[in-house]
Amino acid sequence: MVQQFANQGPQKTRQAVILFLKGSATPVVMYFENPQAIYAEFKQLMKSPTPVLVEKEPMGPIKKICFVSTQIAGLVLQEEPYV
Repeated sequence: MVQQFANQGPQKTRQAVILFLKGSATPVVMYFENPQAIYAEFKQLMKSPTPVLVEKEPMGPIKKICFVSTQIAGLVLQEEPYV
């Protein structure tokens, strides 16, 4: 049965931006056309001492998100397989 899954060929992968916000118990997983650019933008916002209102429209289940940049607790760029 293990061989059945091993011979499927190359898997498609996609990248997700995972955002950890202060005061939120769960992370926010977002998909974008260019996740590396969004990740870099959020990293720059984390370094900025002045609060900035961020509004993004990701693809997938989350249609729109709005938060203040000072509420970012952590950020991850994750690559994951999908069908």
